[in-house]
Amino acid sequence: MKGIDPALSRTRSFTRRGDRMPRTHQAAWDRLAAQAVLDVPRPRPGSTLVDPAYRLDPEQVFGRQAPLVVEVGPGSGDALVHAATTHPEVDFLALEVWRPGIGHALAKMGEQALPNVRFVEADAAPVLTTLLEPGSVHEVWTFFPDPWPKNKHHKRRLVDAEFADTVADLLPPGGLWRLATDWAAYAVAMRQVLDPHSRWELVGTDRAPLRPVTRFERRGTEAGRSITDLTYAVR
Repeated sequence: MKGIDPALSRTRSFTRRGDRMPRTHQAAWDRLAAQAVLDVPRPRPGSTLVDPAYRLDPEQVFGRQAPLVVEVGPGSGDALVHAATTHPEVDFLALEVWRPGIGHALAKMGEQALPNVRFVEADAAPVLTTLLEPGSVHEVWTFFPDPWPKNKHHKRRLVDAEFADTVADLLPPGGLWRLATDWAAYAVAMRQVLDPHSRWELVGTDRAPLRPVTRFERRGTEAGRSITDLTYAVR
């Protein structure tokens, strides 16, 4: 349809749930976004894409050379803020398509933005094909992506063969992709994609070391869903 961002055909349910935030999250956005949320070139105003000609320079963004972790869909920022606080020597780039989610994560930081965290408001699947130099990322995290539980929506799930190639391009040999889900069917689907993939090797099923137990996770376990953690390394 003319005038509609093509990314919305895949991400409509979580791209435009509305940009209104609770007062505390909006205040955090107003206070911290100028420092923590990157102003990237867009193909057009309001797009969740990034101009494919743009290449982000982490050394320029963070003002130093440091290992870079990319989190896809940080949600309310629990893992992101915990990890960045615990490991100030590591830089974290979070791609989140939903602006209120970024506001929530910013609110967790308090009065000051964490100097080793930056956000890009964007749909990660297309954007990560061009945003970063190949092999420039230390780890990629994808914790609790939208499970799209209805069969007719499975094609919208983030973790597919195409995205697996995108993530593999970001990492050097041995670089890690950490995933977690509380939907057993999605865990099976992840393994069906990644176990036979020529570029990935399953190296662990233990809980990611920097992933805290969140309220979201507790709700899943209280509802009777088990948590699956998967760690893959680039061959």
